[in-house]
Amino acid sequence: MAGSALGPARSLLAALLAPALVALLVSPARGRGGLDHGDWDVDRRLPPLPPRDDAARVARFVTHVSDWGSLATISTLEEVRGRSFADVISLSDGPPGAGIGVPYMYLSPMQQLVSDLQENPQATLTLSLAQTVFCRKHGFDPQSPLCVHIMLSGTVTKVNEKEADYAKNSLFLRHPEMKTWPSSHNWFFAKLNITNIWVLDYFGGPKVVTPEEYFNVTLQ
Repeated sequence: MAGSALGPARSLLAALLAPALVALLVSPARGRGGLDHGDWDVDRRLPPLPPRDDAARVARFVTHVSDWGSLATISTLEEVRGRSFADVISLSDGPPGAGIGVPYMYLSPMQQLVSDLQENPQATLTLSLAQTVFCRKHGFDPQSPLCVHIMLSGTVTKVNEKEADYAKNSLFLRHPEMKTWPSSHNWFFAKLNITNIWVLDYFGGPKVVTPEEYFNVTLQ
């Protein structure tokens, strides 16, 4: 009796909640760590992907819309010394819509990758559009070449005083939580000095882009 009485009520409640639930499930994540700053929210207003035959522009695009990536270093951990070791790192190449292509990072000596970099500054950074709405929107699996990703190789170095303000503003704009990270961790700003670039944006293997081609791109 109780079940039959509640049946219509449950159906009505489900009908009322369904649109809100769908909106919640499909709406992009917002807030800390994203580009939800009024200027440019990647998940809601992601600019069109540049033509795939313009690999340098595609590389700059991916770098600019990426809030984080996987940084691989040569490990100093005894268990895996000398082997590649990757970790997730937050980054920014500049304010939304005005990036310069240089991946800036906020690092602490307490991080394992910093210990690795102190012994060997060589590193490779992988960035993927899987972190944006692009691949979900088109139904591309993160491993598919159509879900564009790039690999930037070079050396990681601490930025000088001249660059520190730009790095700080670029990172704190996209990652406001960084402002609250404990000063006792001795955070510092660093960047990847890019020497090699690969772009995987279609079938047939990665495309090679020179640093000159990459930095000559003007974002539109």
